[in-house]
Amino acid sequence: MVVARTDKWLEKEFSNPVAICKRFLKEFNESESKPIYEYLTSFGMYRPNHASFRTYETLKKKKTWETINKIYEKYRKKWLGPQVNIYIFPINQSSASFFRERKTRKSGVSFPDRMFLFIGDYEDEKELEALFVHEYHHVCRMKKQNRKPIEFTLLDSIILEGLAELEVEKNCGTEYLADWCHYYSQEDIEMYMKKYIMSNLKLKKTDKQHDQLLFGVGAYPKLLGYACGYYLVRKYYKENYFSTKTSFTIQGKHFITLIEET
Repeated sequence: MVVARTDKWLEKEFSNPVAICKRFLKEFNESESKPIYEYLTSFGMYRPNHASFRTYETLKKKKTWETINKIYEKYRKKWLGPQVNIYIFPINQSSASFFRERKTRKSGVSFPDRMFLFIGDYEDEKELEALFVHEYHHVCRMKKQNRKPIEFTLLDSIILEGLAELEVEKNCGTEYLADWCHYYSQEDIEMYMKKYIMSNLKLKKTDKQHDQLLFGVGAYPKLLGYACGYYLVRKYYKENYFSTKTSFTIQGKHFITLIEET
């Protein structure tokens, strides 16, 4: 099985996630595991308590690791995608970082060679597929772009999110789209694009304002960059159909031409 047996790690070290994160030192190029754990918790990784332990037991009972592995094999074959290390952990139920809320609280973060999935209790396995499709599309696009995520601009980041969610819509259905796809009206999005996004498209990921705009921090609307990315990609796709294979390589600049022309 390709999916890492984090369920076995949790069985031994559930109460010490910092120790679990020592396994990722090389992948994150870190000398200590605490910064890795703090980074992963910002995306929803569990904090040890009774609620998260119950979630872990539920995920284990539902054979979540086997299910994700099955989904991975499906999309790796379908998309001719790369091999990737997949790590599953319970989600922090009290976290505000649920980028895919819906009925199942779940989130994730991906890199060209690995993905972390944070999952709560679920009834519908299609919810897991929607999360996986979104994150694995990130992996495939980052691989094809052949650039480190740290080199991404705000334009790169919002289009990355929009394209991933378009694939959720295509493969799982509109009912599995993340809530942030419906946060704002077309009029609101176009206003936000002109007010906040268009003048900041070249912001590097290393710039603090990049993440503030992407996630909608402070005075910015919630998950602003995500919502704008989906809107741009969906609008372009309606007028200029492109395949999943093309979505891994198409440049971000193509998606803003329709906004620039208005």
